[in-house]
Parts: sequence; structure tokens; C-alpha cells
Amino acid sequence: MMPVRNGGFAIHDFFFIFEMLCFVSHELALFAAIGLLIGGMDDLLIDAIWLCRVIWRRFAIYTRHPRGTLQQLPPAERPGWIAVFVPAWQEAAVIGQMARTALCRFDHPDYRLYIGCYPNDADTIDVVADVAASDHRVCPVILSTPGPTTKADCLNGLWRQLLRDEAARGEPAKVIALHDAEDLVHSGELRIFDRLIEQHDLVQLPVVPLIDAQSRWISGHYCDEFAEAHGKTLVVREALGAAIPAAGVGCAFSRRALAAIANAKGGVPFDADSLTEDYELGLGVAALGGTGVFVSLPGLPGGRPVAVRAHFPATFPNAVRQKSRWMAGIALSGWDRMGWRGGLAERWMRLRDRRAPLGAVVLLAAYAGLFATLLVMIMGRITGAPIPSPGPMLTIALQINLALLLWRLALRAWFVSRAYGWREGLRAPMRMIIANAVEIMAARRATILYFSARRSGRVVWDKTAHVFPALVPGE
Repeated sequence: MMPVRNGGFAIHDFFFIFEMLCFVSHELALFAAIGLLIGGMDDLLIDAIWLCRVIWRRFAIYTRHPRGTLQQLPPAERPGWIAVFVPAWQEAAVIGQMARTALCRFDHPDYRLYIGCYPNDADTIDVVADVAASDHRVCPVILSTPGPTTKADCLNGLWRQLLRDEAARGEPAKVIALHDAEDLVHSGELRIFDRLIEQHDLVQLPVVPLIDAQSRWISGHYCDEFAEAHGKTLVVREALGAAIPAAGVGCAFSRRALAAIANAKGGVPFDADSLTEDYELGLGVAALGGTGVFVSLPGLPGGRPVAVRAHFPATFPNAVRQKSRWMAGIALSGWDRMGWRGGLAERWMRLRDRRAPLGAVVLLAAYAGLFATLLVMIMGRITGAPIPSPGPMLTIALQINLALLLWRLALRAWFVSRAYGWREGLRAPMRMIIANAVEIMAARRATILYFSARRSGRVVWDKTAHVFPALVPGE
């Protein structure tokens, strides 16, 4: 009997689909294996440098000198006042608590809290005005342009107000620190900024995402990534002499560095057309010959480091939204805006910063290849069709990638356990799947944001809703 053609399904049609699926699964696996191998070896080199540095400091430094703490930090050698910039667009739910907490916690004799508001955001203005009425250290700044513009544009408004205040006071600020409206500040951070800004133009503290008991799997993946990035990657960047990118929170700049950048940019230090002005500012400081330092200083002997804490997005759409902004600003626009200047270490770090979109494509291919391989195995089991072997080269690549993955999972679990305890450390490997899904979706949205901005020539503050720690159950 001849196979049915019109409206039917011939057996050789099935085998054609099976063969095509075998081909697709093989090509996807090959592409993903090569991409993961390159990325894995790149990460492994960072790990090796970090391990060598840890071993050297432990046996060559700490055997002769005890680890420093905030308590042992000497006072600043020259007096000066500190300006803390906090941009705020539609932050009425958190800015009041953030400001009051900062006023209660900051351990420094002379600082001002500059909070930028927009004229069409009456709720935020009212909250900030209420705090300012009870404490002269709070300076509300109402921008002339309705919001949202960009975070950088808001910061430039604060810079202009600072210049006016400096003229009236007759004394320039010594330090300009940056915070977000949802940050939980540390009491000792201004003391660190005040002391270390005398040797450096940028001081960056660790950022520690807070555990949200209602969203351990979505918001928790930020804990994993920051624990490793600020526990290892920034340490390696500093050791190699590459620029320290500012995180936009828990960071401080010398007045002279921001003035130099402002002079080079027509009067303002922050680029209003940037989605990631903090990252670019850190690289800009290094480009002008300034130095940056990442400081992980325990408050007490054996205690946790002085750090900024905050809650990160707790839902999948908000996580994608936030990461797409980072990706569009750093990986895509950063390529256009910052180029490939610097030495070998600097170029290597910029390449790592900009690999995220390609990494998302590799991850998507890996998951698609895994799914296609599973289909091939199921179809082969049902029909008895022979399943082709991956070949020796692909097999070796897959085996190496498996070893690299196990190492990566173990190292991340260790960093997370050190920062959050062993229970969160055990969750970290499983949360990597969520982190990969967020990265894949963020890459798609980042590409849209990037090309949309290029077509329109206009960048808008693409922010997510924030919560202050006191508002989250379990904190």
C-alpha cells in the first residue's frame, strides 16, 4: 500500500523530521558548547587570579599585619563636608524612610542629603519636604524639567544645586556620595569615604541585596550574583589595575574628579543620555587618570563588611526590566559610548562587561539544544531509530563544560554561604536557572531599548518600583 500524501502522514516524513531534529540538536549543542567553553575558561581565569590573590594576602600580608576594621580606621587628615546625592522619581513610598534612616545612621559630623525631585511628582516632593522640615541636613531639589528624564539628568540637577550651595557656603564639598531612594545605608560608610577619598577619586563599597522572604527565588538570584561579583570580580579588577565601575549606590567621588569630568562635558559630570551613568562615571574617572578602590572593610573583627543593603526586584518582569536597562547601558550603549580604551586588563574587563547579550544567545541555544536532544531521544526510543552520537570533539567539549559548571556552582554556593548562610548557599545553584532565564529575556528587551534609543535619540529613566526593607514582611 502506497503511503498517504494529501492530508496524511508518510513514515518517511517522520524520519525526515527526526533527521532534521538530530541535525538541529547537534548544531545547537555545538554552538552552545563552544560558547560556554570560551565563557567558562574566561571565568576560570578570573577565579585563578582571585585564588592567587587570596593565598598571597593570607600568607604574605595577614601573617604580619592584622586585618583592618572600621573601628581601626584613622580619622580623615583634612576636614571637609560630604554631599550625598539621591535621585528620586515616583519614590514617595520609600524616600521618606530612606532619608530618616540615613539621618539616624550616618556617623559623620558634616554632611547634606540632596534629594532630587520632579515638579510633576507631588507625592515625592511632599514626603521629602516633610523630612526636610525637621532636619536642615536634607536639601530638597526640585528640577526644572518634568519627569521622567534620566537618572543622570536628575543627578546633574543635584550637581547644579551643590555648586550654588558651595558658593553660598564658601567651601567646596570634599566628597560626593551616591545612593538610591530605597537604600539601607551603613552608619560607617561616610567615615570610610571621608578617609579614603584622600587617596582615591572613587571609593566603592559592597552592595548586599537583602533576602526577601516572599521572593527567595526571583529576588534571591541578585544575592547570588552580587555575592560573587563583589566578593571576587571587583577584587580582581582592582588587582589588575582596571577601572572600578561605580555601582551607583554605596560609592563616593572626590570633588576634584567630578569637577574634572564636568569641565570635560560642558559643566555637568553625569551624561544625561546614559542608561548606566554610574558605570560610565567609574570608567571616566580612570580615563582622566584618577584611581578607584573597592573597599570591603569589616565593621568589627570577624564581622560583616560595611556595605549598602537594599531590596531588588521580587517579580520576574521587574527583574527583566531592571537587567535589560543594565544590559542596554553597559553592553550595548557602552560599546558605542566608551569604546575600547585602556591597557590589556582594561580591555579584557570591558569585554567581560559587554558579553552579556552574546551570553544570553549561547544560553538560549544551550537550553534549546537540550530540549531538542530530549525530543530526539524520545522519538528514537519510540520508533527504534538510531540516535546519532555527538562525536568525539563535541563529547570532550561537553565534558569540560560539565566540569566547569560544577566548579561554578560550587564556587557560587561558597560565596553565597559566606554572605547569607549555608541555606541560601544551597539555594544558589538552583537559582542559577532563574538567573539564566532573566538574562535571556533581558537581552531581548535590552536590544529593543538600545535600537529604540538610537532611532529616537531620547533616553528615558527606565526604573522599577522599589520597597524599603521595613515594608517587607520578615525584615
